[in-house]
Amino acid sequence: MFFIKYYITTPIFYVTNKPHIGTAYTVIIADILARWHRLAGNDVFFLTGTDEHGEKIEEAAKKSKKTPQELVDEVSEDYKNLWKDLGITNNDFIRTTDKKHVETVGKFLTEIYKKGDIYKGAYEGWYCVPDETFITELQLVDGKCPICGREVKKVKEESYFFKLSKYQDRLLELYNKNPKFLMPKNKSQEIINRVKSGLNDISISRSTVKWGVELPMEKDHTVYVWFDALVNYLSAINWPNESYKKYWPADLHLVGKEINWFHSVIWPAMLFSIGLDVPKTIFAHGWWTVEGKKMSKSLGNVVDPLDIIKKYGNDSLRYFYVREIPLGDDADFSEKALISRINGELVNDLGNLVYRTLTLVEKFSGDIKGNKELEEKINIQKINNYMNDFDTFNAIEEIWSIVRNTNKYINEKEAWKLSGEELGSVLYNLLESLRIISILIAPFMPETSEKIRKQLGNKVENLSDCTFKTYTGKVKKEGHLFEKIK
Repeated sequence: MFFIKYYITTPIFYVTNKPHIGTAYTVIIADILARWHRLAGNDVFFLTGTDEHGEKIEEAAKKSKKTPQELVDEVSEDYKNLWKDLGITNNDFIRTTDKKHVETVGKFLTEIYKKGDIYKGAYEGWYCVPDETFITELQLVDGKCPICGREVKKVKEESYFFKLSKYQDRLLELYNKNPKFLMPKNKSQEIINRVKSGLNDISISRSTVKWGVELPMEKDHTVYVWFDALVNYLSAINWPNESYKKYWPADLHLVGKEINWFHSVIWPAMLFSIGLDVPKTIFAHGWWTVEGKKMSKSLGNVVDPLDIIKKYGNDSLRYFYVREIPLGDDADFSEKALISRINGELVNDLGNLVYRTLTLVEKFSGDIKGNKELEEKINIQKINNYMNDFDTFNAIEEIWSIVRNTNKYINEKEAWKLSGEELGSVLYNLLESLRIISILIAPFMPETSEKIRKQLGNKVENLSDCTFKTYTGKVKKEGHLFEKIK
């Protein structure tokens, strides 16, 4: 029996860019949160996918001598395959070229048009093709795109506009009444200040771009790629059919900070117009640099997550992501830092704890039972509160405090010197602590969790099983969880 629904999304990834450690970070963090809510017994719907329309796709297809459809089919498959390799447990993978999505965008725009929030005009201004973003004169940085730093081009064309300005006050009211809508807090004020400074109506169609969803009110226009893309969160759950209500509103849109504006301002305004509830939280995480430098093809420092997991394993990368930096902050990736985490916390702390405990159990022939000395050091509610607040950093720190306390317990008891009933009681505390640790790390390191569970001889359990019970497992040691990297 599920307790509550939990709808979590990543952004849909633009298919002209190959996946790197930044895109892998987004989807892995979302996967950790989705797995945690399943562990808590919730009905989780986890959505990811690819964004496949726009001028940038048209240009990339021409360069590669492919049709736009051939290009997006190929790259979208790359994303799907990588998510499988990364062990991502998404419930659906949506593509903006899916027939269902295209139809939903048409219905969505028709409803906004009926509300009088779309009108025809002409757009003249700057446009960044790589980011598919309209840029105002004030936003330019040294005449270039403020997001990617690349050249922008002057655009003048007939366009349809969305009355974003109409919803300025309502957006500010949303931010004020719902403090968890914009997260993390250190990024929310930037959005609020920008909205307070005034909103302009935005262009939502292109008459010069053919690779896109046709605008329902004028077929010679295609829908602006961002207006098209945001609707995926509804098309995936079958809006406007009644079944969409099972999961809407979304509980969390996890996005990179570069697209926070689209999700925190434009998307809720679109939903206001159509009369739908807004998502509960938009969480904008930070960027990853590589050894202190921004990732770029020209520097040759773009890190392929597939290369990393082939060398160090899925769980090592997952652990590094949550342990290295709080969600929301910018972070730096280096193999040296990753290896340090593996050798220190994974090999010495967790791996050593499991190996020492199971070695002691193998040599023991008595009853494994006793008092619950270590249970009071395990605070499940505290960890769950962290996860509900998207604080994966402190959640894994709290779990690791259990690992450290359990290692400390072995040393303080000098378990290797004990025997009989006294050793049986110590082993009971160790095995039950390990069983609970294996449950708690399952969302973060699913493969490692499974290895521990099998060696302990326990059945699959969930968050409600994280209390000390009668030990019923049958230990079978299978070597070290992690190997030290030289």
